[in-house]
Amino acid sequence: MAYFKFTRAIAAGDPIDVYNDGLMQRDFTYIDDVVHGIVQLIEKPPSPDPGFDRLCPDPARAAAPHRVFNIGNNAPVTLVRFIEAIETALGRRARKRLLPMQPGDVPITYANVDDLGSAVGFSPGTSIEDGIARFVAWYREFYKG
Repeated sequence: MAYFKFTRAIAAGDPIDVYNDGLMQRDFTYIDDVVHGIVQLIEKPPSPDPGFDRLCPDPARAAAPHRVFNIGNNAPVTLVRFIEAIETALGRRARKRLLPMQPGDVPITYANVDDLGSAVGFSPGTSIEDGIARFVAWYREFYKG
């Protein structure tokens, strides 16, 4: 995971590989937000869809009481901002090896949490800066350094 890999390298003074000049955008989700979303789902179990038609099934509807949701932050940030948040939390600048975009990589990815928001009111609340600061505090405590 990028959180751990970059934090460990920057703390040790090792270089990190940064592809596409750090302009790629990713949807980093703090674990507390994921847990909050799961708890909200546990508190509101799904029920069978009374409108489901077995003779003309719709993949978005089901007779069985289940649902599949994305849980994410729904707010992609640039890799540059992610690295800056780690640098700020560690109080140390990263040594960056700027590399071209890797074949097959995509410039932006993020979770669409609209269905989860509609179902249980889920809305992630942890900014990248707060999440990274909490992660780095945990990292330092766990690794004593």
